[in-house]
Amino acid sequence: MWIYEKKLQYPVRVGKCDVRMAKFLMEQYGGADGELAAALRYLNQRYTIPDKVIGLLTDIGTEEFAHLEMIATMVYKLTKDATMEELEAAGLGAHYANHDRALFYENAGGVPFTATYIQAKGDPIADLYEDIAAEEKARATYQWLIDMTDDVDIQDGLKYLREREVVHSLRFREAVEILKEEQGRKKFF
Repeated sequence: MWIYEKKLQYPVRVGKCDVRMAKFLMEQYGGADGELAAALRYLNQRYTIPDKVIGLLTDIGTEEFAHLEMIATMVYKLTKDATMEELEAAGLGAHYANHDRALFYENAGGVPFTATYIQAKGDPIADLYEDIAAEEKARATYQWLIDMTDDVDIQDGLKYLREREVVHSLRFREAVEILKEEQGRKKFF
């Protein structure tokens, strides 16, 4: 199903060590509206979605894994040269005690990822509206993250991710219209 290209979807540059920002980015790594939750949600929902839009869920779910890799790279680069004091000052002391410098699927508050973040109702229209909401929440979070840093390199990567959320939201809206149109035709035949 997948072919992995050994490069990031978009280059990740970091202008400086910033452990505080790395902690905030964890929201998009393992949070409820983050990239892992989105990837798993879409790849799971495709089993109960009509064939007309199944490819869309596969495409976007796969792309979300690429975004997850970008966030992981940002977090790694922002913390790789940090001292223990900097990690503790940014609130990552408990993370270090549990995981050293390894990434772990948790949100910015340190709450571990849970499968309850993955919504799937089995109703295609309901699921697609959930997906639209998820993309819009991710877009908003990316904007807030952009506002929280003065590192133009990090802002660049985050702006790219924010714009991809907008594209995904639009594509899910198109899928809703496709399915509603199909449902309308069935009522008349």
